Amino acid sequence: MSRVKCIALDLDGTTLNSSGELSIRTEAALLKAASQGIEIIVASGRSLASLPVCIRRIPGIRYAVTSNGAAVYDLLSGELLRAYRMTAESVEAVLAVTERALVVGTWASGESVPLAYETFIKGVPYAQASYVADPVRYGAAERAISYIQRTRRPVEDIRAFIRKHKERLDCIDVVIPEGEEKQRLWKVLEKEVEDIYITSSVPQLLEIAYKEAGKAPAVQFLLERLGISRCELAAFGDGDNDCALLEYAGLGIAVENACKSCLAAADRVTASNDKDGVAIEIEKFLEG
Repeated sequence: MSRVKCIALDLDGTTLNSSGELSIRTEAALLKAASQGIEIIVASGRSLASLPVCIRRIPGIRYAVTSNGAAVYDLLSGELLRAYRMTAESVEAVLAVTERALVVGTWASGESVPLAYETFIKGVPYAQASYVADPVRYGAAERAISYIQRTRRPVEDIRAFIRKHKERLDCIDVVIPEGEEKQRLWKVLEKEVEDIYITSSVPQLLEIAYKEAGKAPAVQFLLERLGISRCELAAFGDGDNDCALLEYAGLGIAVENACKSCLAAADRVTASNDKDGVAIEIEKFLEG
């Protein structure tokens, strides 16, 4: 591993604590890293409009990989540097697969499993109104209620909305509680729908974008733009959507609270997001 010149940060569950906030220690570490010339890249499943103020206000954080790599922004100028839109055909296919499960009742358990949708257009998140009203019903944690209701624009007929805008979508999220049915639906979507990339950052989401999206290729794009090699990159994460990025980086670091696949992909494990794991590692970089 060469000297760290760039840090790629997942946000929720990694850099932010369980309250969705940036701790004093972590903010101080990021500020110091930026002041010493280390490039800091946000690499999140969040859309542009959902990026927290506590991150955007830090001088030195210029670039953001959003929507799991579907869109890359220069936060300083507001310029969209790279974007992948889903194809209209894949949008229709995703809806067809999920609607079939809902209408025909193909859940293996024989039980009724709540399912909803959200979608991002030019960095703005729209979501099924019933999900925004009661996120917990669809598998969200109670601590996420405020975030979901604050950032999502509710739409009553979300499937009609998705179809109307099917050539403009950054991505689609299928909202379904964690469990066998989520995993089963994931496999069916991968088998039946072309041109898509599927991942999951939190238990209740299947996040679907164009096949060339993903945090790793988006960060690679920025490194090439910045003239930084992958061996000079340290990346942090906690979810399935961080695995490829941690494997790509010269140093991939998972927080202690990460999922099994992310822990397996990491070169090393740091303390949890509630114990300043990101700050601990950044302080080590700064100490040389």
